Amino acid sequence: MSSAAHQADDAPGPPRHPAAWTVATDGGRPRGRTCAHAGTASVPTDEVPRTCGACVRRGWSWVRLRWCATCGHVGCCDSSRGAHAYAHHLATGHPVAVSLASDEEWAWCFPDEVFLVRIP
Repeated sequence: MSSAAHQADDAPGPPRHPAAWTVATDGGRPRGRTCAHAGTASVPTDEVPRTCGACVRRGWSWVRLRWCATCGHVGCCDSSRGAHAYAHHLATGHPVAVSLASDEEWAWCFPDEVFLVRIP
């Protein structure tokens, strides 16, 4: 997907709530991993679209949605046909995507390859 296509999807997102994040314990990875971007991630408000715009334009469905903590772009997860959240990261360099799934409360840092969980 071209950068121009991603720029069209990058309209300013809705207001964000500040949040504190920490690296989650991940059984498949060594302990002690860090994330240089955890301090920059916020959480979406309830006004976030619950669709992947790129999939909608193609008539595709998606599995789960991810919200870019930098600009508010909503894209589908890597298990979805389009993997538009990851494509957005590749096109923009925005590091953190927050899961929008109601049964998931985590974020993923693409450059550091770690899950993040909110600090209560």
